[in-house]
Amino acid sequence: MARIHITDLESAINYWRGKKPSPDGFSLAPETRALAEVYARMVFDQALAIDETALSPAALAAWLVWYDTTPDTPCIAICSTSQGDEECKGCGRSFAEVQYWTQMRPVEKRDTWHRITQLGHSWRFNKYAERALKSVEMLFK
Repeated sequence: MARIHITDLESAINYWRGKKPSPDGFSLAPETRALAEVYARMVFDQALAIDETALSPAALAAWLVWYDTTPDTPCIAICSTSQGDEECKGCGRSFAEVQYWTQMRPVEKRDTWHRITQLGHSWRFNKYAERALKSVEMLFK
């Protein structure tokens, strides 16, 4: 079963705090409150991820609105799975994840994003990140 990671909940809470800030400094918008309840339970349980079915309908709906603001695919248009690799050197997804990406649910996609980000060994996270950094450095010289 796909899981929602605590970092995604933090991002979703911050998204909603920016979208619907507290009018009085202590009350929360319904979306923020729904996500914060899940977050608090995770912190209390010392859980880094939670099964999507454990979210209330309001929390899941708020999370899905935030999800729609995130990039859909980690693809960098250099797919080595088409060359027979079981794991793409470009984005880090498995052959099955690349093949079925359009059929995956949002929580499954974010779970995959979390895994490949934690591993960080695909070109998406090293060679292209290094090139982008060098380009930025060249701009400011």
